[in-house]
Amino acid sequence: MASGRGEAANVGPGLSPYELVQPHWFYCKMEDSKALWTPFSKLDSLVLEEKDCSALEEVVVATDGGRYDVSLARRSRHAVYWQEAPSEVRRCTWFYKSDKDSRFNPYAEECSQQIENSYKEAVLTNEWNRRVEFPTGEVIILHNPKLMMHFQPSGLLDEWGSASAEQSKPWAVKRGTEQTYGDIYAGEPVKVDHLVFMVHGIGPACDIRFRSIIQCVNDFRNASLNLLQTHFKKAQDEQKVGRVEFLPVNWYCTLHGEATGVDEDIRRITLPSIGRLRHFTNETLLDLFFYNSPTYCQTIVDTVASEMNHLLALFQQRNPHFSGGVSVTGHSLGSLILFDILTNQVDPSSKEPAPRQSLPNGNCHSRTKNVRNLEEALKTHGLSEFHSVLERERLDFDSLVLCSDADLKDLGIPLGPRKKILSLAKKLAPGQERREEEQMSEPAARTTPGRVSLPPQEGGAGEQSRRPLATRGLAPLNDKPVDVGIGQVMVNYPHLRFEPEIFFAFGSPIGMFLTVRGLKRIDPNYKFPTCRRFFNIYHPFDPVAYRLEPMIVPDVELEPMLIPHHKGRKRMHLGKAPVQGHTQPPLLSIKPKSHHVSPVTGNCPHNKIHMSQEQDLDHSANRVYPAIQSWLIYLSLSTSFSCLLPATQ
Repeated sequence: MASGRGEAANVGPGLSPYELVQPHWFYCKMEDSKALWTPFSKLDSLVLEEKDCSALEEVVVATDGGRYDVSLARRSRHAVYWQEAPSEVRRCTWFYKSDKDSRFNPYAEECSQQIENSYKEAVLTNEWNRRVEFPTGEVIILHNPKLMMHFQPSGLLDEWGSASAEQSKPWAVKRGTEQTYGDIYAGEPVKVDHLVFMVHGIGPACDIRFRSIIQCVNDFRNASLNLLQTHFKKAQDEQKVGRVEFLPVNWYCTLHGEATGVDEDIRRITLPSIGRLRHFTNETLLDLFFYNSPTYCQTIVDTVASEMNHLLALFQQRNPHFSGGVSVTGHSLGSLILFDILTNQVDPSSKEPAPRQSLPNGNCHSRTKNVRNLEEALKTHGLSEFHSVLERERLDFDSLVLCSDADLKDLGIPLGPRKKILSLAKKLAPGQERREEEQMSEPAARTTPGRVSLPPQEGGAGEQSRRPLATRGLAPLNDKPVDVGIGQVMVNYPHLRFEPEIFFAFGSPIGMFLTVRGLKRIDPNYKFPTCRRFFNIYHPFDPVAYRLEPMIVPDVELEPMLIPHHKGRKRMHLGKAPVQGHTQPPLLSIKPKSHHVSPVTGNCPHNKIHMSQEQDLDHSANRVYPAIQSWLIYLSLSTSFSCLLPATQ
């Protein structure tokens, strides 16, 4: 049997020249329960072919920018950074297409070799109309180099027991990818300048087409690669910029997996009526309640943080020369998860917590926080006459907290003193005094392990507005969660092994959750301990997106900044307003994009990364290089953001 590899065959005088077919490697992925064969990029296919020709033992080749590994011996493709079923890999030279197919599909390697041998013999002898028969009864007839047909066996019957008319229609057969797939994608740049972790929101599906987080992240990555070609081609050709890598962070599978058993528990208590609606509620909306549960919130934040740490370590292991930055992106509930985690990181520049300062309030707390025993506390508040009653019953601060109003009534204590004693006991019980101090004392500009506070405000809007922007975190001494007074569940927030450069939140309910937790104001000088920039990106029709600027500067009306479309066009709901002063709109200087962005941190003004003309980017790539990474992520988010919007847009 002739081989499909080697040099072109030497033919004698009068015979047609025979040229070897250029093989291309494909992988199979399932879409809607249908096998879809997809070509590797030209770069990946050449590497696979080279390794396959020279390999004497098991060889694993990294493809798709290092996100997949291909085992040549097993002819399988495996995901590196997420869980995915292995897919079949083929070295393809011959393809077929039936009337039902929208694209050509490759033959198996053995079949392709058999067809190639017959084709070679027909070319060398110039004798056509050759038949290639298979054990299944299928036949391929090579009429001439341009006309080759695949016939199905005539004995096959349809489900009604009669011969199907469609079975008599032959399939088109083609040789090589030039006539079937045309110009195949060249491949991704090898150099990676920036890494972005993307955290999904509620439910297993991430868009209105019910696609997974992996598929949606692929869209972001493809948008970024397209922008490199259309907007930064010269800088890329000169190797001044690389690509941006996007990796998904999936916490839904861990929460709803067998380890927690929560899905089975929910199923047992779910009513059988309106099944579809209840199924939708259980798979999506319940995640909001899970995040407000101490037990499952701990599972979620642990999963997100550990997954990002693991992905970063794996990425650095596979890319030892990577020296770029890392950013994080969250959609919907995912943005709130990241917000809480980043808020509770430890500032690496602070070695020890700063001392706390007390508010000059002459209230109950200021009079009782220094008392040493119950007798002194009762005397301070004019309740010393009831000390003998409480002492007779051996009641102290801890036991008083467990007492109800009825218990004190049974002791003969009047209503007024009963209420005062119960209130006093809650304030002075061990552990409760510290929580009250957190709520009443003025937060200083400091960071403790697992807890971050805002700098003091001048002229704040009352006690509630002066509460720290923090969530309950890890206490510095006894590893117990501490309530800092904004209504968040008690969670030990894990440590991230990296410092994100940018936090992108899109379609985010952060503002709503902070308000529900009781936080009315955010100090304009507040900064994440480890993250330098924060953008709140939203679509005006997104029902779960909220703004944050009114919580920072409530007395000033700030219009959201419109993200420029990378092609300078508008969405339908914005109308077709003319752009003054431009016959052709510049790349990034107009504001026609339908998505809005809110730069909400004092150290992240959006104009720092704002650029104007396309020619400026190619003319002086070195000058704008620091901004290119941000804009690649920035525009990729806005370009692909429509896939995550509700159906009402």
